[in-house]
Formats: sequence, C-alpha cells, structure tokens
Amino acid sequence: MKRQAGQVVAAARDLHKVTGPEIIHSLINHFTELHGDRLGEDDPAIIGGIGLFHDLPVTVITTDRGQSAAERIAKHFGCLTPAGYRKSLRLIKQAAKFHRPVICLVNTSGAYPGQSAEEHGQGAAIAQNLLEISQVPTPIITIILGEGGSGGALALACGDQIWMLENSTYSILSPEGFASILWKDSSRADEAAAIMQLIPEDLLRKKVIDGIIEEPTDHAAVLSNIDKILQQEISHLQKLSTTDLLQQRHDRYRQF
Repeated sequence: MKRQAGQVVAAARDLHKVTGPEIIHSLINHFTELHGDRLGEDDPAIIGGIGLFHDLPVTVITTDRGQSAAERIAKHFGCLTPAGYRKSLRLIKQAAKFHRPVICLVNTSGAYPGQSAEEHGQGAAIAQNLLEISQVPTPIITIILGEGGSGGALALACGDQIWMLENSTYSILSPEGFASILWKDSSRADEAAAIMQLIPEDLLRKKVIDGIIEEPTDHAAVLSNIDKILQQEISHLQKLSTTDLLQQRHDRYRQF
C-alpha cells in the first residue's frame, strides 16, 4: 500500500528525527569542525569538517537546524545563507585536494530567503556550488535526512549519489508554497504533496535518487543503516578512476 505523501511530509518535519550532528557524533571519529567561507563569514547552519569513517579520512558537511530556540533562530532553522554555501564548497574543494570522500547530510526547507541573503548573492552562491561541485574529482554522497527543499538542498546534492531516509522529501519547494502558487490556497498542501511526487518511492522510481534507507523509530538502528550504506557506496565509488567518476556524475545529471 502506497504511503500518503502528506504523511511523509509530516514525518520528514518531525523534530525527533535523527540529525546530522548526531550522525557525525556516532559514525565519525576524531571529527574536527572547520569554520569560515574565507570571505569573513561563518554560517552556523552548516557544520563541516574532517574525521575518520572506519579509519578512512572523510569530509563531512551537514545542515543543522539547532536544538534550542536561540540556536534555531541563529541557524535560520537550517536554511543556509550564501556564506554557508561558500563554506561547504570550500570544504569540498579541500577534500578533493587531499583525496577525501565527501559525505553531505541534508535537512533544510530551502535556502534562507531573507533580504540580507539576497544582498550577499544567494542565487550566485548556489549556482557556484552546482557548477564547481559537478567537477570536483572526489566521491561525493548526499543523504537527505528530512526535508530536501529546492536549490537550498540541491546545492549540497549535486555529487555522485543521493540517498534518502524513508521519511524524507526532496522537492522544488514546499507543498504549502506549491499549493499557494497553483490554487492560491496553502491549506491544500497534502493534495499538492501528492502531485509533486516528492517522497522517496516516487523519486527512486524516476531515478532521481539512488536508494532509500530504512528508518525505524530507534535512532541506533537508523545510524546502523546509514553506516552500512556509506561503507558500501564509498567503497564502490573509490574503485572508479577519476575519469570514470566524473563521467558517471555528468551522465547522471544529463539524463534529467
């Protein structure tokens, strides 16, 4: 029986879901966070750094919505500013320099839409990520943990593989936004969600994503499932030559 899209949207937004910082704490040893976009800013909505994944040096980047009310406000509830995208791109390019695979963990409703973000080049920062990450010669895997909203998520999901937790979404905008545009009625969000085909099953069928990770209520089990997928897929990608890795990446996006 197919799940209702509206129910998946609600589950993707659940405050008790596994988080990026939780995954880093559980799966990455000796994690060292790195700060700054090298232009004078440091977006707290992005946590990124280096560590060991089963003794393999990796770069890990995650969006973070925060825990307390003050953190959530400071992090714009996980919505990145231009500095966040610039910081993530800097870390990914650094990873390529030292031949480290990259793991991106995404849970964001989209890029921060505030005036300050637009003034500092939000669209250009996202576009630069899309352009440069597509050419970075190191394996890049993205896991969408909850919401994967619009270009805000796409700017961290333009590598070699995209996996989604069972209760997550990946879409051009929120169902409420879609309903507001199409029908001038945001209350029809559940109906919009069904039309948008934003749940993992629909996206896997269309080959937008590479797989779905089972997500039981027990966080330890979810972390174990993520661990297995990362081990398996990083090992596979590392066996490819740089030429084959980039060719497969380019072919992946050309098919859309």
